[in-house]
Amino acid sequence: MRKNNRQKLAVILSTVMLMSVLPASAFAESVNKPAAADAARAAGSAAEGGKMEEALDTPVNVAINKEKAEEMARKYAAIPKEYILQGANLSMELLASGKRNSWGLDFVKKVNGKHLGSIYVRIHADSGQLLEFSSYTDNPSAKPTYPLKVEREAAQQIALQFIQSIAADYKEQIQYNPDYGVQLQPPLSGEVVHSIRYDRLVHNIPYVDNYIEIEVDSEGHIRRYSLQWDDTIIFPKVDAILTADEANAKLRAAASPDLTYVVPYNMQGVKKPMLSYTLQPISIDAVTGELKDQSDGIYYRAGKVSDEPLSEKPLGEKPNSSNITEQQAESAVKAAFKLPADAVLSGSNYSESHNDNTGTTDTYWSLNWTVKKEGKEIGSASASVDGRTGAVRSFYAYTYNEQAESGSKALTLEQAMAAATAAVKKQLPWLTHELYLVKPDPKQYEDMSGSRQYYFSFVHKIHGAAVEYDNINVGVHARTGDIVNYDAYLSNFAYPAKAPVLIKKEQAVESWLSFYRTQLTYRLVQQFVWNGQPIPIEKYKTLLAAGELKGDDVLTTTEAELVYRLVPKLMDESVFLDAETGGWRNRETGEATQLEKPKANDIEGHWAQRQLELMVAYKALDVIDGKVRPNELVTRGELIKMLVLARSSGRNPGVFGAAESAAKASFDDVATDSRYFVYVESALQQNLIDVGDGSFNPSGNVSRDEMAELIVRALGYNALANYDHIFKTTYKDSVQIEHKGQAAIVVGLKIMSLSDGKFLPKKQVTRGEASVAFFRYLQARAELQEAPLRM
Repeated sequence: MRKNNRQKLAVILSTVMLMSVLPASAFAESVNKPAAADAARAAGSAAEGGKMEEALDTPVNVAINKEKAEEMARKYAAIPKEYILQGANLSMELLASGKRNSWGLDFVKKVNGKHLGSIYVRIHADSGQLLEFSSYTDNPSAKPTYPLKVEREAAQQIALQFIQSIAADYKEQIQYNPDYGVQLQPPLSGEVVHSIRYDRLVHNIPYVDNYIEIEVDSEGHIRRYSLQWDDTIIFPKVDAILTADEANAKLRAAASPDLTYVVPYNMQGVKKPMLSYTLQPISIDAVTGELKDQSDGIYYRAGKVSDEPLSEKPLGEKPNSSNITEQQAESAVKAAFKLPADAVLSGSNYSESHNDNTGTTDTYWSLNWTVKKEGKEIGSASASVDGRTGAVRSFYAYTYNEQAESGSKALTLEQAMAAATAAVKKQLPWLTHELYLVKPDPKQYEDMSGSRQYYFSFVHKIHGAAVEYDNINVGVHARTGDIVNYDAYLSNFAYPAKAPVLIKKEQAVESWLSFYRTQLTYRLVQQFVWNGQPIPIEKYKTLLAAGELKGDDVLTTTEAELVYRLVPKLMDESVFLDAETGGWRNRETGEATQLEKPKANDIEGHWAQRQLELMVAYKALDVIDGKVRPNELVTRGELIKMLVLARSSGRNPGVFGAAESAAKASFDDVATDSRYFVYVESALQQNLIDVGDGSFNPSGNVSRDEMAELIVRALGYNALANYDHIFKTTYKDSVQIEHKGQAAIVVGLKIMSLSDGKFLPKKQVTRGEASVAFFRYLQARAELQEAPLRM
């Protein structure tokens, strides 16, 4: 689900073949003719404020000038006359084997100086093809209805009609992507934008990095259009490729899951590490089955993890816990690392913070030094020291405008690696048997003439499992060999003394292959050549960012290759594979889950089938042995979960008191490990329920009178409902109703209904009745959205 966040969409063209966006010209007449522009602003009407003056001649050779681009944009996007052109930009984009010029045009609507709407259009400056379109309207009185007027299937037809009208030449070259933008769970709000994508077809094979994407809101309006397409790519014609079965066999053979410790970030109670088998998506050559290089998105400092730890056994003991003073913290830093010459301590700070992950209190000193020469600051240093053990957590030193000494040579990669390893052994001797050096690719450091540092990282492994949330990074000065960057952020979790029993890797592979689907597609591979030699893309980006080379200095070639790759199947939650049980768990909460969502087989044809399916989709109601039991009484816990999920559009409300004991829970009978804890605590914080005597009774039943009050509270009308004398009720059983105002509101809004003129306040609510009531609550909430009063 994507909400309208009432801000102009920032549309950035980014595909794997685009290397950079270089502005060729920017037009703003106020810059070229300030006097005329000022006069125009002074004389401009309230409806037009900010209108752009006549532009100068286009300073580059393109087929379509600004005036023609504006004319085409107004036609493509049906831009009303009251929208005036406020800005124009002509940019050049590098493609796989060429370039493209495009006009970016900003149109705005203003009334009495207030911005009421904007439309952005981007047009190919040579062909006139519409490349991009997005719009925003400030209309607070507009409100989406619930349920949706336009569902996804209807939005797809609207998208196709739009493509036919403005990009008909592409219609026969695209294929609908049934997985992109799909919302697996039914919406709980009318504020929905359908994202529809059509992938480019090449030799009847989808190239998923070229596509047409259209966003259609639930009212049927097109909110955004994007054409991501590169006609300069040359695709190989491949006749003989692996079959899907052959590809799956190759992928299975190449799959190698990694054992890692993970901590679900929204786990109830005190958080604890859990062992997971993780398999990143891989790809193989569609012809040979060879495993392809997965370096495209890898961080540029990555490398190969060493097979052996820094030492077979710990090289020392962990420091004892004590209270570290500022002087002791400073001494610890000076003993660990070399401060710049003449560095003077210029500031310190002592902090304590509660660690929600471990339930403990962390303390640390933050220290800062400055380096001055002739009264002018020429450098600085900073460090963080554990306030209990005195261990240095981080260190950073820098000298401004540092010049390499004449004749000085850079350290070799091996020398720098040895310096980094020695530093880690010195600082973390009790962990050396669990730390593994990540050996950088030597190509990254082939030329150190303009570089100041080598960077290294270390992986923390326990019983062979990488601790993904621990980070150790070291920066070594390329000429002095000094440690100038050091970060060691290590968690304080407790781990088992012995390695636990795990499922076999083969079982993990099979589980992960049920999570992924196999996709046949093209991908682009770029080659960079500098001074006649190929360089890695990581080094190219680094040198480009540092200004040590220009884009024109590097020759690039782009080749398309056909691959089979693993792609995650559609899921409505993030999951990980439990390495001990072999079951799937929710990455957010750590709770057991499954890839195939359970479906209730006892609600087909039920009068509340649609509403029950909604509650089952959000796990507000459990399906046990394929049954949801619609006619059984709903529990208080289930009802609160329904309400909180309905109010939060299905999002988990978060964990309250995550690291606290059960005694800190607000209710005696809803402990922090209860399945309803987060929902009950959220309802309490939202003032939907009261603490009362401290007992919630989550397994108790709910009367219609109680449900009426709960719904009215959720609508925000409970205070008004308490003035029940202003509500005229003629129910036959009014005398039995405790919350008369609330009953009148829910009946008046058609959220709850009467039975033979009776409200039946004491009648207990079934699961089906509760599902219908909350579906109607969602409808009423959308209808009751108030537009601001305009005076």
